[in-house]
Amino acid sequence: MGSERGAGEAEGGSPRWSSFVALGDSFTEGLADADGDGFRGWADRLAEHIAAGNPELRYANLAVRGKLIRQIVTDQVPQAIELRPSLVALTAGGNDIIRPGSDPDLVAELFDDAVGRLRRTGAEVLIGTGFDTRGTPVLRHVRGKVGTYNAHLRSIADKHGAHVMDLWSMTVLQDPRAWCGDRLHLSSEGHRRVALRACDALGMPTAEDWNEPWPDPPEHSWSELRAEDIRWAREHLAPWISRRLRGISSGDGREPKRPCLEKVTADH
Repeated sequence: MGSERGAGEAEGGSPRWSSFVALGDSFTEGLADADGDGFRGWADRLAEHIAAGNPELRYANLAVRGKLIRQIVTDQVPQAIELRPSLVALTAGGNDIIRPGSDPDLVAELFDDAVGRLRRTGAEVLIGTGFDTRGTPVLRHVRGKVGTYNAHLRSIADKHGAHVMDLWSMTVLQDPRAWCGDRLHLSSEGHRRVALRACDALGMPTAEDWNEPWPDPPEHSWSELRAEDIRWAREHLAPWISRRLRGISSGDGREPKRPCLEKVTADH
């Protein structure tokens, strides 16, 4: 996907993209990366990195929490095509994969179709693999399905010439501090590191390192850790299971936070 000037760069060293649209679910909406009355997230942070080299960048974020891949493909992809951006970030399928009985092969078919449609507009596409869920209490049982889906995603990227943001290999995200209190969404620091990883995937140099080691963690007693587990199960796990059983999505009735292409500032 890169040119002789290097992926993601135009002459003079500035990013070549004039417009950027992010598609997906809560991960791309930026849940848990609090920003005033809303959320920031890795995609907003990536837009800021691009805007640092191209102040004329226009950016839209169509991601909505809780969305399944068919909803993203049906609703968000046509909107993105209508906006005709030069760069699209598509991360989708995670909410499908964690559902009992879901088939990663079928989810990948929908993803493949979406990437193909976006690429036919002339846009460059950045996709993200699934995280390695071995350290996540709720999701470790779907690790095999995530691995299967990731294999499909890499094949799709090769087929269509897309950039790949490899989240599975980000072992730095195995640290609990990369996640917020619900243990399902990234913390602000986790989002910051993913944005840097995205820059790396796009060939954009940054002054920061996404793989920078964490400082030594604070020490906690066994009783403190167990009390935290009990609180998490009560405040986050039980409501999450309840919503799944009732077929309720956290994104029901929500609109995208940034539906139109608008300029962004280089410094948030």
